[in-house]
Amino acid sequence: MAKKKSIKLKKEVKKDDKILFAWLATFLSIIGFVIALIAKRDDKYVMYYAKQSLVIFIIGAILGIIGKIFMIMPIIGNLINVAIGILVFIMWLFSWIYALSGEEKEIPIVSEWAEKINL
Repeated sequence: MAKKKSIKLKKEVKKDDKILFAWLATFLSIIGFVIALIAKRDDKYVMYYAKQSLVIFIIGAILGIIGKIFMIMPIIGNLINVAIGILVFIMWLFSWIYALSGEEKEIPIVSEWAEKINL
């Protein structure tokens, strides 16, 4: 009977390991993506969230550049920059929550682009 418990415990540890690496991949953004790519390249769950993290990073960088361009206009530029920051933060926050859930949940737009990444 103790043998069955130890087997079950090992499976839970593996699942917790996946969740931890998926969360690190999303939390640490581009650095987390690289860590996941090196440590857990064969793990479908971890790479699912690592790819989403990469896409969120790219979206944030592109929108950040666009926001800086709009800074030419004092009031509108600031509002656009704040809106961009909030949007990227919300996507990032959802990726953390979803990575901790233990299920592959989609973030609109981000997941579609992340699925197209082949590694």
